[in-house]
Amino acid sequence: MDTFSLKGKSILVTAGSTWVKIDTVRVITNIFKGKIGFTIAEIAAHMGADVTLLLGPSFDLSTYKPAANLNILRFKFFDELDTLMKSELEKRPYDAVVHSAAVSDFRLATEYDGKIKSDTDTLTLELVPTKKIVDYIKDILPHTFLIKFKLEVNVTEDRLKDIAFKSLQHSRADLIVANIYNPAFADHEAFLMDTTGESRKISGREHIAQSILKEIHDRT
Repeated sequence: MDTFSLKGKSILVTAGSTWVKIDTVRVITNIFKGKIGFTIAEIAAHMGADVTLLLGPSFDLSTYKPAANLNILRFKFFDELDTLMKSELEKRPYDAVVHSAAVSDFRLATEYDGKIKSDTDTLTLELVPTKKIVDYIKDILPHTFLIKFKLEVNVTEDRLKDIAFKSLQHSRADLIVANIYNPAFADHEAFLMDTTGESRKISGREHIAQSILKEIHDRT
């Protein structure tokens, strides 16, 4: 891939899973750690961009020293990511937002106060949808270049593309990264699709990251 600079660009990246509370000590989450979003943020910083990374709880940063132009803000719960996102979008006019975080789709209708007793014979949890963080990004920053991620399970590639394009349009995104979950595939494989519906298949976490950043370089 051609080398290019992102100096002068400001990029906001979200990565990792979110938690929603069951009770004081238990949460609902998902299996994703945020490696692709972290890779995007790190490469963008090395290319000279001013990067803010909102990073979830499952990514270990204990031995990592970020570049001076990579500002990492941690969150655990859905509400914390929601608050951080709104704060960052209102703080500065980011050239691009890469929303790759695996955000919780559901939360408890009513959180339990305290700790649910472990000797309970059965437990029924009533879940309600969370709001879609990605859907308000353009409301706050209409001119930012928005990259959305879409993951599906057990669908064909044609069906994935159809779902992804509708999802892109719904969120007013400029680009969407769509993939089918496959635990047997060690590295990422995804389709990159724009507002025309045209897509191209890309393999490898770093290649996907560089392709996204090249789009940001060319279109902002």
